[in-house]
Amino acid sequence: MSNEKKPVERWPVCRSRRARFEFDILETVEAGMVLQGTEVKALRAKTASLEEAFAIIRNDEVFLHKMNITEYKQGNIMNHEPTRVRKLLLHRAEIRKLKSRVEEKGLTLIPLEVYFKDGRAKVALALAKGRKLHDKREVSRTREAKKEIARAMGRHRRSD
Repeated sequence: MSNEKKPVERWPVCRSRRARFEFDILETVEAGMVLQGTEVKALRAKTASLEEAFAIIRNDEVFLHKMNITEYKQGNIMNHEPTRVRKLLLHRAEIRKLKSRVEEKGLTLIPLEVYFKDGRAKVALALAKGRKLHDKREVSRTREAKKEIARAMGRHRRSD
């Protein structure tokens, strides 16, 4: 018997592609999800979307709205509703901290990614601030400039 920990297996399901473009991410936290049976099977089949999803803190509990997990194809009449509100599992202290930051600074909670960690469904929640249009344009410019620099460096290396 050794005291070495085995590596944590992390298996991605879906990612919010526009979240990092639309928002400035200030802090992230990992939360568990309360799911029904067919939702877990549908997540394992990677049939979920976070495009319009957001989280709300209500009565000291966190809920995920508008996350779409499509119905499981082999499910029967007991299949789940695709866009139902799902409860997220966080420690009470984490919820209080997030609630105070959301209320005082006008920040929002958005999901960045859904994944399985050691067989359990998790969601990476971000405390984020929305970007203005000019900020989004600036981010696009800097991203394009970095790509162009990388391309030029690649051409330079090949020519040597």
